[in-house]
Amino acid sequence: MESDNWIVQNLNSALETWNDKLGEIWTLLTQNPETFKGGEIWSVMTNINGALKAIGYALLVLFFAVGIVKTCGSFTDMKKPEHAAKAFIRFALAQGAVMYGMELMNAIFSIVQGVISKIMGNGSINGGVSRLPAEIVGKIESVGMLESIPLWIVTLLGSLLITVMSFIMILSVYGRMFKLYMYTAIAPIPISTFAGEPTQSVGKNFIRSYAGVCLEGAIIALACIIFAVFAASPPAVGDTGLSAVTIVWNYIGELIFNLLVLVGAVKASDRIVKEIMGL
Repeated sequence: MESDNWIVQNLNSALETWNDKLGEIWTLLTQNPETFKGGEIWSVMTNINGALKAIGYALLVLFFAVGIVKTCGSFTDMKKPEHAAKAFIRFALAQGAVMYGMELMNAIFSIVQGVISKIMGNGSINGGVSRLPAEIVGKIESVGMLESIPLWIVTLLGSLLITVMSFIMILSVYGRMFKLYMYTAIAPIPISTFAGEPTQSVGKNFIRSYAGVCLEGAIIALACIIFAVFAASPPAVGDTGLSAVTIVWNYIGELIFNLLVLVGAVKASDRIVKEIMGL
């Protein structure tokens, strides 16, 4: 509802910031790292990944040698065809993983992105918090100059909290995108550990962790959809016989609680994924 009242405009401005950040999250979840911010970040990460492949190949040989020493009790064991074939296959697969690590990670991302698209296709964030209801606007506009002072303080604090929560929420989503870039850039180093049987757990944990970071997008999308349904009904205005300050305070308190539910769910997405993936 449009109003010339400064208090109403302040609250609506905070809610618009929240809605803008919520819409930005919805857009980021469908964003491919290759096209994010024009693809410049991806280009730099790809160059770093390519530069680290040389180190990855060197470590590949080192981890392979360490694995041979630890798994074979003597040189006689290594001469056995089954041991030699197993070692050769492991080395070849590890070398292929380092060489085509980027393609492997892109395949994992594409699979998880398909899951996110399915989730988003069957839900939306429409119907969440949009603007102040007419009852609240009417109560605010009905107060006099002196009565508006405590109301101004209440709404100012409420607007500040809503704005801060908006940025905390969007920072968590941007943090996921940054983690995707970091995993992509450093990939040749942990993937090279597949060459040795004693060190292969490092490579496995790296792949699982990367899949977990990708899967965070699905958890965030689910949180946004649940919130949209949860917040579809605006907070109750309460007893109309109460003072305007009390009604507005009750409304803002319930509204902030609803927003905190989503912020908490988004912030906890990485912990939820770790529990799912057993990390």
